Amino acid sequence: MAEGLPPGGTRHARLDVLRGVAMVWMTAFHLGFDLAHFGWWRQDFLHDPFWTWQRTAIVSLFLLCVGLGQALAWRQGVPLTRFARRWAQIAGGALLVSAGSYLMFPRSFIHFGVLHGVAVMLLVARATADWRAWRLWLAGALALALPWLAGWTLGGPLAELAPAFNGRALNWLGLVTRKPFTEDYVPLFPWLGVVWWGLALGRWLLQRPSRPLAGPVAGFAVPLAWLGRHSLSYYLLHQPVLIGALVLVTWLVR
Repeated sequence: MAEGLPPGGTRHARLDVLRGVAMVWMTAFHLGFDLAHFGWWRQDFLHDPFWTWQRTAIVSLFLLCVGLGQALAWRQGVPLTRFARRWAQIAGGALLVSAGSYLMFPRSFIHFGVLHGVAVMLLVARATADWRAWRLWLAGALALALPWLAGWTLGGPLAELAPAFNGRALNWLGLVTRKPFTEDYVPLFPWLGVVWWGLALGRWLLQRPSRPLAGPVAGFAVPLAWLGRHSLSYYLLHQPVLIGALVLVTWLVR
């Protein structure tokens, strides 16, 4: 989900490596999930903290990279046309994820997962990229806290509004009293807070004389940087490949 650069712009290899690490971690997580789904490995991905906290960490790393990438795009003056082209690719990928998950999980298909969330958060990040640093940090903190505040109010004083916010029309906001039954759920809140913090952190890092995001990477990290540069294509393809391989192995064995 890397943000493209303007003509003459330069990539920051260390940011690509960070994305690559997220992709490898995500792949390992999804392989375990798929093995459990096909009955090859008994694990509780819905409730076991070992897996639920990993998912939180992986999504956090993804969205932190989104914020860092938007800081770089803002610094290098990525034009709106280039941003719009990349955004359309991500939004199109989100539609493909919804369609593919509906074929496999019609009762719990992905209606607002990672790519859906990234598409919306990119628009917000683009619109707020020039905010002062303190506003970005404060807005991020408020975004992180908002679901807990909503859970308290919708579970008490405003309980009559809970069904509306829990419904599919509004649950993409994340202001819910119960999570929807879906295979992936990355709502606007609290995750926008991670993007805003990534944006603030990225702007701070880009102002450092040492340019910590732009330095060279070690040879062993070059494949990770390549993976980070092609993160959207990899994200869309890795699960169909994993699932297809497991379907084939399951058919051959059973």
